[in-house]
Amino acid sequence: MPADLRRDFTVPYSTGLHCHILGIPQSDGPDLYRSLHVAFMNSPRPIPAAGINWDRDMAHMVGRLDDPVTTGLMAELAALREDPDYAHLTDEMLATVGVTMFGAGVISVMGFLTMALVSLIQHPELKAELIADPTLVPAAVDELLRINLSIADGLPRIATETMKLGDVTVQKGELVLVLVEAANHDPAEFEDPHTVRLDRPNPNAHLSFGGGGHYCPATALGKRHAQIAIEVLLERLPGLDLAVPIEQLVWRTGFMKRIPERMPVLW
Repeated sequence: MPADLRRDFTVPYSTGLHCHILGIPQSDGPDLYRSLHVAFMNSPRPIPAAGINWDRDMAHMVGRLDDPVTTGLMAELAALREDPDYAHLTDEMLATVGVTMFGAGVISVMGFLTMALVSLIQHPELKAELIADPTLVPAAVDELLRINLSIADGLPRIATETMKLGDVTVQKGELVLVLVEAANHDPAEFEDPHTVRLDRPNPNAHLSFGGGGHYCPATALGKRHAQIAIEVLLERLPGLDLAVPIEQLVWRTGFMKRIPERMPVLW
C-alpha cells in the first residue's frame, strides 16, 4: 500500500519524540512543526512569517512552563525559577530553549531519517545487509550521516580576518561557503569516499554534527533515535521501496535541509 514516508513516518516520529523529551503534550507537535517550514528557509531578506511564528510558539512554550501537564525538560526548566542562582533567567529565556530544541531537533532527525531511507532504497545490498544483521545499524547510521547532504546550500560565512585555508588565501570581508559534504567526502580522510562502507576505521570522523565549540550536544541522542527508527522500519517493512522513479522526487528549495517534498513508498 503506497504511503508518503515523510508525512506518515519521519515527521510524526520526529515531532513525537521531541514532545516527549520536552515533556509537552503530543498534540503540540503538529502546530509547532508548521512553523519550521518557514523557520529553516534560506533567504537573503527578512521573512515576515518567521517573526509571527516565533512569537506564537514562544507564547505557547511560556504557557507550558506553568502548565501542570508539563513534564520532562520543560518542567525542569520551570523549576529553575525557584532557585535563587537562576533568578536572572526570564520565562522567555527558558521558553527559547524549548522552541529552539524542538525546531533544530525535529528538522535534523526528520531530515536525516528521510535522506537515510532514500539512500537505503538506492543501496538495496546495504538494506539487505541491515535486515539480515540489525546489529550493523549503528555503523550504518554514521556512514549514512557521512554520505548524505545534511545542509542543502552550505553555510555562508564572512571572513572576519585574512587567513589561509589550505592553498587558498581568504581576504577579510570575503564570502566563504562552507560545504560540510565536501569535508565528509575528503579522500584524504575517507578512503574511497563515495562508497558506503560499514567497516571504516574512523566512522565518527565525519562533520555532520559539526565540530569544536559548535559540536552538536545532542549527537548521541540523535544517533540513537535514528537507529531505533531504521531498525523498526526495516523489521516491519523489509520490502520498502520507492513507489515512483527516484527522478520523480521533488526536492525542497531555499531550505536549510535537503529533503524531498514527498516520499511515496510501497512495500
